[in-house]
Amino acid sequence: MTLDQLRIASRRSQLAMVQTNWVKQELERIHPGLPISIEAMATQGDKILDVALAKIGDKGLFTKELEAQMLVGRAEIAVHSLKDLPTNLPAGLILGCVTEREDPADALVVNQKNANYQLDTLPEGSVVGTSSLRRLAQLRNKFPHLTFKDVRGNVITRLEKLDSGSYDCLILAAAGLTRLGFKDRIHQIIPSEISLHAVGQGALGIECVEGRPEVLEIIKSLEHKPTSLRCLAERAFLRELEGGCQVPIGVTSRIDSGELILTGMVASLDGKRLIKDQKRGSIDEPESIGLELAKELRSQGAGEILQEIFNEVRPEK
Repeated sequence: MTLDQLRIASRRSQLAMVQTNWVKQELERIHPGLPISIEAMATQGDKILDVALAKIGDKGLFTKELEAQMLVGRAEIAVHSLKDLPTNLPAGLILGCVTEREDPADALVVNQKNANYQLDTLPEGSVVGTSSLRRLAQLRNKFPHLTFKDVRGNVITRLEKLDSGSYDCLILAAAGLTRLGFKDRIHQIIPSEISLHAVGQGALGIECVEGRPEVLEIIKSLEHKPTSLRCLAERAFLRELEGGCQVPIGVTSRIDSGELILTGMVASLDGKRLIKDQKRGSIDEPESIGLELAKELRSQGAGEILQEIFNEVRPEK
């Protein structure tokens, strides 16, 4: 069966549209003559901006509306920041493609008055903005003398809040800043020794309806195999550990001489307990590596930490 059109579901945020338009342009280049359109919409996560992410629901906050469009036949695919895509997808949908990754690291962005500081030299009490429990826990572990404050809104809104003096610095994804044209605002790339990144961070995930080989064939042209293998391991690690909530779980991964090396971390919200370990194995079995690492961290106490967090951070009804 040939495809007569391709409709892409996307969030309306500026970063989402930049990412979706890139996918659209690449597919048009590779598949000339195929009509491709974008169906943009706001998700629950885009609409609720006055409550911390961890208190308003699971990771489907930014994906459910897009998935609904595919399930009712109004879109063939959806483009996501892979870090926002839950590891357990609704029945009938699959992760069809993972694109080449931008730098997955976290980045420090500072108010101009702090231009002479790095993360480890910021004055005591400096206000650090982040909406991520993962970043919060790791930074509390390393820098307990800093003050952490939740920040919501799109990247541009967050930068405006920073520049107005509401925060001394922000922690944002380097990939998002680069894609939006704000690479010059990156003051410091935060090393993995300080902050492991989110699962899938820096990569785009293209979700599609199961059982549509003609759609899968089209989007597979954007697949980047090394990124896909690394993200499969990362997502298996997260799937084995999480309960669907926002939790302080971080990773980093690399491929070296046919081996995939995955490092994973689980931390308590206060940062006082942090468990980290590493597994390596054949690139042919990425998900096994993720599962083994998750089980190893559980044996070291990660399960108890996560259960405490699930009990403490419950979505508001």
